[in-house]
Amino acid sequence: MAWSFRKKKEIPAGLWTKCANDACGKMAFSKTITENANVCPDCGHHMRIDAKRRIDLLLDAGSFQPMGEDLQPSDVLRFSDGTEPYEAKLKRTRAKSGPTAEACLAGKATLAGKPIVFAILDFSFLGGSMGVVVGERIALAAEAALASKAPLIIVSSSGGARMHEGALSLMQMAKTSAAIARLRQAKLPFISILADPCTGGVSASFAAQGDITLAEPGALIGFAGPRVIESTIRTTLPEGFQRAEFLVEKGFIDRIVDRRKMRDELIALLSFVSPTPDTPLLETAVAGTPPPAAGFEPPKGKGKK
Repeated sequence: MAWSFRKKKEIPAGLWTKCANDACGKMAFSKTITENANVCPDCGHHMRIDAKRRIDLLLDAGSFQPMGEDLQPSDVLRFSDGTEPYEAKLKRTRAKSGPTAEACLAGKATLAGKPIVFAILDFSFLGGSMGVVVGERIALAAEAALASKAPLIIVSSSGGARMHEGALSLMQMAKTSAAIARLRQAKLPFISILADPCTGGVSASFAAQGDITLAEPGALIGFAGPRVIESTIRTTLPEGFQRAEFLVEKGFIDRIVDRRKMRDELIALLSFVSPTPDTPLLETAVAGTPPPAAGFEPPKGKGKK
């Protein structure tokens, strides 16, 4: 009797993606995940995405014009974490992300045809950490919004200040906060979007200073991590502590928005604070002109700033 065996077919790499939520862990076609804005179709977990993917999801196609790309960090402290120098770490990271990559992308763009200034922290680049260049690009974005009288939108996903730059990175907290304060004085709106995770010096500075603060579902938001806090105060934290759902109840954020609906939410918010010829952007929301977009509900959770 002759036996015949069929050759086993090889599955192409990258065909399937596993949900990053440990409680789910289900597999789905990578194409399905991409078409669903990198949200798990089974449990709704919002997977982390890079800056370019976020730009594609939120902004008008081809409208993003980057600024500050010529700004690049330098290892002024000659820092080493014990395994490799900071300069070597930058080179290795850029080999994957691109020669001019950094943890922040900033630039001018349009959203539903309206001019805006947009910045985003990319967690895939050294944990989205804020160093001198990140602080400068955020400040440039705020200054561009001030000069063009346009709204500023920042998406923050970061582990905090960049330890490789020491006190220089901590100084960016004051620098970015001052830039945002000038926008508030000019009554120009700043919408802050918090994605998982948003912690450390970023969450303690510009990310927490939005006139409107949105967050993605399940995002970890806080300064120190839960384990650090528990070991410091020696008590058990409430369930869901530092998650977006916990913080919206406490008034820290205004609204939790599904990533798949974030663009529509931003368009509605911008229409709500759109300027009239004689009225600054933020004053139109107080005066009630123009009316909000159909079906739009004003954010809840925070008191008047």
